[in-house]
Amino acid sequence: MQQLTRQFIDNRWVESAGKRRLPVTDPYRQETIAELTAGDAADVDAAVAAARRALPAWQSLSGERRGAYLAAFADALEARRDALIHLSSRNNGKALAEAGIDLDDAIACYRYYAGQAAELEARQGRIVEHGLDGIRAQTYEDPVGVAGLITPWNFPLVTSAWKIAPALAAGCTVVLKPSEVTPLPEQAVAEIAEAIDLPAGVLNLVHGDGEGIGAPLTAHPGVDKLSFTGSNMVGEKVMHAAAKGVRNVSLELGGKSPILVLDDAEIEQAADWVMAGIYFNSGQVCSATSRLIVHAALADGLYDALAQRMDAIRLGDPLADDTDMGPMTSARQREAVERYLAVAREEGLVAVRDGRHRQLPERGEFVAPTLYRDVPVESRLWQEEIFGPVLCGRSVTSDQEAIELANASPFGLAATVVASDLERARRVGRHLRAGSIWYNSEQVVMPEASWGGFGISGIGRELGPWGLAEYLQVKHLIGPEGGQSA
Repeated sequence: MQQLTRQFIDNRWVESAGKRRLPVTDPYRQETIAELTAGDAADVDAAVAAARRALPAWQSLSGERRGAYLAAFADALEARRDALIHLSSRNNGKALAEAGIDLDDAIACYRYYAGQAAELEARQGRIVEHGLDGIRAQTYEDPVGVAGLITPWNFPLVTSAWKIAPALAAGCTVVLKPSEVTPLPEQAVAEIAEAIDLPAGVLNLVHGDGEGIGAPLTAHPGVDKLSFTGSNMVGEKVMHAAAKGVRNVSLELGGKSPILVLDDAEIEQAADWVMAGIYFNSGQVCSATSRLIVHAALADGLYDALAQRMDAIRLGDPLADDTDMGPMTSARQREAVERYLAVAREEGLVAVRDGRHRQLPERGEFVAPTLYRDVPVESRLWQEEIFGPVLCGRSVTSDQEAIELANASPFGLAATVVASDLERARRVGRHLRAGSIWYNSEQVVMPEASWGGFGISGIGRELGPWGLAEYLQVKHLIGPEGGQSA
């Protein structure tokens, strides 16, 4: 059993000041595979102090040199690809194919921001066009400072890349708190920082839970920027902590995303995209399109096609090549989803497929792929994020009704539109209140496009130049013309 008792602070592995031990589990085999020392405020103090010491030198490095370190991160992840995919599947419970997609996503993110670091350098000092004679105004973008980064358990190495890469590209130094549920793959981030000789204190990793690390990190006066991905409940606590000292904060929170199937859609194709939008990663995806809005003319045919596909999903060992869906990442999350299934029974929801329609594996934290049709909008299952393989459907009779139903949610992270007429799909998508909207597509995520939501789905954006901007603050030098640029 691996013992994770040390924190990575100032490019050294130091024993944690914490004393509590947390089990790290394999959710398929339901056994403890590691023990994690839950760090405490003293670990956070040391990590923040190291990041502050490193900040002046790191932000003074050229964008090209910072980018070279990010490219080295990508190369190192690629070199460890097979081992990290296996480790992620073991710790998280996701199928090997899904873990492979995750790792490729992380590698692409580091490579993208390697280029962004160089581009940032090139545009420093650009002249602002204005109408005043004899005055020169120049724009500079400086790093916000020390960034505290808190990542969730559903996409290890991915969400950390989405935060670490732009933060380092911008010239920030970081303190990373990965989820205590999936610390094993995230450990590689610190190991790689050490292997590529990243300057001391630029990246610090502190293991622990919300009590030991999360709370003192978000409250620390030495942290200039907080970036959190996770639940709305915890996100509100992070935002509250950031209010003291008026510190910069980004939040990527929950979703209850819709998928709209219009009346000209091809049913078999639509069924494939519906499946991909909800059952990937066992439904543990913030952008999961868990609300199916289908035109009444297609509803029966689509539900039949979905039922056939759901019956064909192979549940099992995530390390087996023929597994389509692994278990939930933890017993806690399985129990959370099962509470919603109990609510569905109390509400009398009509199940097209649920746990009564298939045999679950003998072991593992599994929830059967589930589909309810004609779900009332008042149902908790229609309104609330479940974060599991549970799809709720309703029928409509027009595009306008579909748009209004899709937008009738406080969340606004993502959406999908399915239609044979691409112009119609784009037109409907333009009216949806969400940060990422796919049409006739799976949920393709690319480092060049932004990620983030409207409403209670969060504040700010990740990925693309917008993700870099979250770690920058703009300044202008304004004065008489003449002389050299700064």
